[in-house]
Amino acid sequence: MQDREKVPSYGELAGIAEHLLEKADEDEALLARELDTVDPAVRRELLVSDFLNAYQVYYYYFREAPGELEKERLILQPASALVQGVMIAELELLEVIFRVEDDQPVMSVSDGDQVLVNYRGRDAYRRALAFIDASL
Repeated sequence: MQDREKVPSYGELAGIAEHLLEKADEDEALLARELDTVDPAVRRELLVSDFLNAYQVYYYYFREAPGELEKERLILQPASALVQGVMIAELELLEVIFRVEDDQPVMSVSDGDQVLVNYRGRDAYRRALAFIDASL
């Protein structure tokens, strides 16, 4: 795969992430813009790495902050956890799970046992919340 040849080593990826985080200086909007300038193959690796947290990846994809509780949950998880999925919200008895799949954000609504619906793309979180609202 040609993109794989462009992916830096773990140490190089760490250096790229450190540079981006220093440049952004806690500003998630600036970090998102900086990630836009990174080579797509490198960005894909960063967005599911231990060098970013799940909130930074959420902000990159959606360009807005979720609620405070959701933000706190995401900050505590490394971006690498997004390969399996991170619970972002629990409303009534339904969970909203954020993950990254094929270089795009996915929000799943689960009843705890099975996934009821998946939404992909920039409006995935809003659509997942709307699904829950309509189900109640």
